[in-house]
Amino acid sequence: MMLTWNEIRTRAAQFAERWQGATKENAESQTFWNEFLAVYGIDRRRVAAFERKVKGLEKGSGRGRIDLLWPGLFMAEHKSKGRDLDDATRQAIDYVQVLEQHERPQWVAVSDFGQIRLQEVAAGEAFQFPLEDLPRHVERFAFLIGKQLRHQREADPVNVKAAQQMGNLHNLLEDSGYTGHALEVLLVRLLFLLFGDDTGLWDERGLFYDLLADHTRSDGEDTGALLARLFQTLDTPRGARQANLPAHLGAFPYVNGELFRERIDLADFSPKMRQMLLDACTLDWGAVSPAIFGSMFQAVMEETERRNLGAHYTSEANILKALGPLFLDELHAQREAARGSKVKLTQFLDLLPRLRFLDPACGSGNFLLLTFRELRRLELDALLEYLKGQNILDVKSHLRVNVGQFYGIEFDEFPAQIARVAMWLAEHQANIEASQKLGEHVVNLPLGQAAHIRHGDALETDWAEHLNLEADAPGLARLYVVGNPPFVGSYLMEENQKDQVLRLFAGNKEAGVLDYVAAWHLKSAQLMNWLSREYPQIQTATALVSTNSINQGEQVPPLWTELLEN
Repeated sequence: MMLTWNEIRTRAAQFAERWQGATKENAESQTFWNEFLAVYGIDRRRVAAFERKVKGLEKGSGRGRIDLLWPGLFMAEHKSKGRDLDDATRQAIDYVQVLEQHERPQWVAVSDFGQIRLQEVAAGEAFQFPLEDLPRHVERFAFLIGKQLRHQREADPVNVKAAQQMGNLHNLLEDSGYTGHALEVLLVRLLFLLFGDDTGLWDERGLFYDLLADHTRSDGEDTGALLARLFQTLDTPRGARQANLPAHLGAFPYVNGELFRERIDLADFSPKMRQMLLDACTLDWGAVSPAIFGSMFQAVMEETERRNLGAHYTSEANILKALGPLFLDELHAQREAARGSKVKLTQFLDLLPRLRFLDPACGSGNFLLLTFRELRRLELDALLEYLKGQNILDVKSHLRVNVGQFYGIEFDEFPAQIARVAMWLAEHQANIEASQKLGEHVVNLPLGQAAHIRHGDALETDWAEHLNLEADAPGLARLYVVGNPPFVGSYLMEENQKDQVLRLFAGNKEAGVLDYVAAWHLKSAQLMNWLSREYPQIQTATALVSTNSINQGEQVPPLWTELLEN
């Protein structure tokens, strides 16, 4: 039976891990290519030969044996670690020219154990990647199993410009009359599909692109209807799908997580909108960073809205400045202290899933995303030491840090939806990283736990209730509040914002001079005070990015009096 792409990715991850550090061509190259073909379920002895003699080369060239030849399809040349792959490629092409016509391969690969370069002979185009990235690029070798890699795309990493491109699609749809909640739901679903297309969430990479390119008209008229059918399919377990569901829809997995549950109005696409979506598919969404989601959010907001809400982008470097002293530096120190001790490693790994994080002004989730990424990297580093020398049968069971540990509150619906989906995408990115290190392809589908992102006003929300502390407190070790609340000066606040601050600081006659962010500091202090009384076993700390105005001048007495009392 032919292997699925996810089975091939799992084998590729194991192969890359096993060959990490190999260096000598003569000693290991044949075993390398035997095992490489086995990744695709191919018995090398049935299709290809080693050390194929070549005649007709110029005398004195010092060449004459092809390392691996699969006549008519594939040739491989191998060099020791660090050798020039350009020279190896030229050598391989020289061999191709002197072979009989029926033996000439369509594809040539060269490797030095650390890198693999694949070149299509007729086109002359080459693609090179480090061995550790093989699980991401297994489809490049689809020809080995009689498949064609369709719509092959060069990697173009997603960046702020790409986020703005999605914002432009949002604006085109909005201008056409497709607005509000339905538009926001549509956009975050497209974000999930774009990401899934490049990262192995479904069995065939590029499945969403193929669906749009091959099964919608160029005028865009039927694009919205097909997307609606796709959303319904993604929300239906395979066993519950209709028998006559078209294969191009049935190829998609069941996603769950309620991401595709809600039925929304059909979107009418124009030719330009359809093409814009296809263009977005050609970007490498697998290279997305948490910062993308913030810039994507900003791209679809008017400047006046950004000013009124106080929203602005926080760089990764600045986020880490808050995370470091709050908890990350301490966790790194604990990880270092656990090296060489099975007992301490176990204690450290048991601690990580007992942490909780709240961003009470989470926007599109940048603080939560980076926190999750750093926590999973710490966990993976500890697991690699803990599991060293063991035969790992179920990688997923060892990955205990999960998106359910993360809580957010966001005033605007669209970034709240982005944050919820972005956490799933960050989890999949972390699973890819773990797969490469632990040798098993991990896919969390159907989706299980979700980040607890609430669409609402943080100053009108009971934070303890949102955190579900009464139910979860017995198992918790630490709670951290972190984020970047809105920066709105006391003289720029709208009436309802002023009312909120005065109500929270009730009885404080000087509260009228406070900036809006002061309210988040007070709510944090009140939560920490309540926790210290009700659940003293839970350690808690807060770090909020703020303007320096709350630490100087007229705001100091009204704010810090309240904070110290709480």
